Amino acid sequence: MKTDHKRNFSIIAHVDHGKTTLSDRLLENTATVTQRVLTEQHLDSMDLERERGITIKSHPVTMHYKAKNGELYQLNLMDTPGHVDFSYEVSRSLAACEGALLLIDAAQGVEAQTVANANLAVEQDLVIIPVINKIDLPSANLDLCLKQLEDLLAIPAEEAILASAKNGIGIEEILDAIALRIPPPRWTDCAETRVGVFDSVYDAYRGAIVYIRAFSGEIKRGDQIVMMSDNTRAEVKEVGVFTPSMQKSETLTAGDVGYLVCNIKNVAEIKIGDTITHYHNQAKEMLPGYQEVRPLVFSGIYPVETSDFEKLKAGMGKLQLNDAAFSFQAESSMALGFGFRCGFLGLLHMEIIQERIRREYDVDIISTYPSVIYKVEKVNGEAIEVDNPINLPDPSAIERILEPTIKATIHVPNDSIGDILNLVMDKRGVCDHTETLDETRLMLVCNLPLNEILVDFNDRLKSITRGYGSMDYELDEYRESKLVKMDIMVNGDPVDAFSSIVHQDKAREKGKVLCEKLADIIPMHLFKIAVQAAVGGNIIARANVRAMRKDVTAKCYGGDISRKRKLLDKQKEGKRKMKNIGNVSIPPDAFIKVLKND
Repeated sequence: MKTDHKRNFSIIAHVDHGKTTLSDRLLENTATVTQRVLTEQHLDSMDLERERGITIKSHPVTMHYKAKNGELYQLNLMDTPGHVDFSYEVSRSLAACEGALLLIDAAQGVEAQTVANANLAVEQDLVIIPVINKIDLPSANLDLCLKQLEDLLAIPAEEAILASAKNGIGIEEILDAIALRIPPPRWTDCAETRVGVFDSVYDAYRGAIVYIRAFSGEIKRGDQIVMMSDNTRAEVKEVGVFTPSMQKSETLTAGDVGYLVCNIKNVAEIKIGDTITHYHNQAKEMLPGYQEVRPLVFSGIYPVETSDFEKLKAGMGKLQLNDAAFSFQAESSMALGFGFRCGFLGLLHMEIIQERIRREYDVDIISTYPSVIYKVEKVNGEAIEVDNPINLPDPSAIERILEPTIKATIHVPNDSIGDILNLVMDKRGVCDHTETLDETRLMLVCNLPLNEILVDFNDRLKSITRGYGSMDYELDEYRESKLVKMDIMVNGDPVDAFSSIVHQDKAREKGKVLCEKLADIIPMHLFKIAVQAAVGGNIIARANVRAMRKDVTAKCYGGDISRKRKLLDKQKEGKRKMKNIGNVSIPPDAFIKVLKND
């Protein structure tokens, strides 16, 4: 097909605004997938995606459509993940497009990720086609949505297409808008071949399969290619397009979206955002926007049964083949045994990986408290990065500690503003400014430490706003903070699984809660056990596990009190000796209960 009849587009939206349902209708109306084969959420192949209603892995597809002007167009849809954790993948998918459908729920209006994704599209100079979805709902408020479209996103209301993906309303208008409003492929005039990488998956038989968009030139079987980021050389074994299953083709030319199979076996060697070019006629410049993807959140993952270690290791290796952003390395803990220190893009990414390990590889796991990367400047001038509390140097050697912060955009109803501001302050955040979105909703722009939003921030936000609040964030700068390492000691011995880096002002409160929780969970021994929280050698909180006690005076009936006293003193001395030599056994489920509750 001629290059000027190809259209590359993406669908961007907030979570649960109907993106996957709309892609189903587009597949149906262009007869790309027959009605007999089509399933709900057709492009979401993972059980986890269907259950949670989110897209985790993007799925491109090529469609053909005859527009109202009588011309036949090739429409290449690049489906994108819908969560803030995967914003880099979204930006790379958008970089492979010339236009985007901006989907807005008619009942919910413009939300935090709607604005964030629209800004990503504007940065890439894409043509944005606004679509107001779910117009058939009784709670739909079209006037409000159109007003928000103009006020928040500066997009004229008359450009919006009214649709209902579920009932097939407005689908023809959307397809015509894609064909007629989105411009033909850009950057086709480059003399050399340049192909952009926007995703990759692993196949057990064929190795790494690279999802690509050809910008200029052509690529076919037998070509010698090179990855421009690190000069990795490879030979093309197969090229093809998605319909949405993989279909071989002879060649991919400028404007095409498809896949490439080469003699690279490891997905870690394929970098998202990289540029592929011919080895014998190399391009001078890479396509813009490439960057290395680095983990932001770290957590330890351990098998509950130590015999499952090899099974867990094999499962993680297979997961990493399909997800280069996930990293892991072996570590050991006195309390939990052998396990792995894992790096994730964010908290949702962490949840998904853990759930996939449990389901796909049938391994019961414990995960330690999530942490972020801290920058530590030592007294001798050395600077190090710390992602595990165990690796934090002695306090006397530390000059200062810097922690990562985020810039959060929070959309909330007007009546929740007071509680949300309290929540932000409780998490050591600062509200920069607020904006009125309409008569019922406000937008807060806040600066927060990344460590504080890891566990329960989003849950509390949803709880306070009764489900109507939404949040999007981007990484900000590293800032100096009064951070300390808090150790939990059981009977005087530190338990490294519960070590954490906390703010100095919150250490006492967190230590007290953790000690009390552990004291309830650890079973009674024959002697009293102290559970203590310590910062730099100073005990800041304590709780006791009560001792089991035998009634040694039961056989004494009557007689002098001194006899009873003698027996009680003997018992007391025995318990004191036992405390010095006795070992405290902490059951594995104690770690699971504490870490899960945290």
